[in-house]
Amino acid sequence: MNSVGQLNKHEKLGLTDQHFIEMYSLMVLARKYDERALLLQRAGKINFHVSGIGHEITQVAAAFALEKQKDYFLPYYRDYGFVLAAGMTLKELFLSLFAKAEDPNSGGRQMPGHFGHKKHHIVTGSSPVTTQVPHAVGFALAAKMKKKDFVSYVSFGEGSSNQGDFHEGCNFAGVNKLPVIFMCENNQYAISIPFEKQVACESIADRALGYGFPGIKVDGNDPLEVYKVVKEARERAIKGEGPTLIEAVTYRLSPHSTSDNDMIYRTKEEVEAHRKADGLPKFKQYLIDCGLWSEEQDQQLLEKINEEIKEATKYAEQAPYPKPEEAITHVYADEGGGLK
Repeated sequence: MNSVGQLNKHEKLGLTDQHFIEMYSLMVLARKYDERALLLQRAGKINFHVSGIGHEITQVAAAFALEKQKDYFLPYYRDYGFVLAAGMTLKELFLSLFAKAEDPNSGGRQMPGHFGHKKHHIVTGSSPVTTQVPHAVGFALAAKMKKKDFVSYVSFGEGSSNQGDFHEGCNFAGVNKLPVIFMCENNQYAISIPFEKQVACESIADRALGYGFPGIKVDGNDPLEVYKVVKEARERAIKGEGPTLIEAVTYRLSPHSTSDNDMIYRTKEEVEAHRKADGLPKFKQYLIDCGLWSEEQDQQLLEKINEEIKEATKYAEQAPYPKPEEAITHVYADEGGGLK
């Protein structure tokens, strides 16, 4: 990625230098947020966290290829980089971690990673995996019926692609040529089950053939490649050419969640080998080789992010919890001031 022949390749994709630096900054922000969340859980400050370390390249690059305030996003529970790039703030993510009343996702009712933000077109997610896929197809159907030029984008892990919701969603979207982008973030493990024990086909992208639309496998650690294929998928969808299934191959560098002991089913050597292929240091080197970044700027960015994280953590920790009676808000119909 940092060879001479590839320098400034982002410009050929329509990305300005500033956009590319912003992408990198958001990826680092997502990584540092994730690391802080893990520390907070280990310190007993929060109850639970599902990490997305290793996914940031795919998530932020995909978000930049979509249209904010226009397209609709149905992310899955590791998509911190995506939702930050879509417009959510650090403070909002920490409010969710601490389950506080100001949490814009659910008012402190959901576990962290259950995103939902009307302002940023982030559609509320649920705990059962893959339920967001048919929901995304529904949004795409609405776009087609209303003749609107937006697409829906839905992400999920490769384990989710074995669920009925995925296959039903793909089939319906393929038959009706709906403007939806299916993004599989293949991190090699469905909790503890390795990829080769999950599916019989060589790649998740192969599954698109059975539903009549393109399936594309990309390096999830290459922001240029991810941005390109998502942008092209969006253009296809807007033209009425139907869905695209993208398989971004990455690796989950952290345990599945803070309740998981990943050393039971994989080795430290395996994790370290994949850590060496981490896309974030490669992206940094690309920027340096392009003359857009320096070690000094990188240190300044880290210091800035560290301060932002400290401030957001303090704010969220001190924010009030929801009142007990708010547990039924938005659960039952409330007409005329009283429950019905």
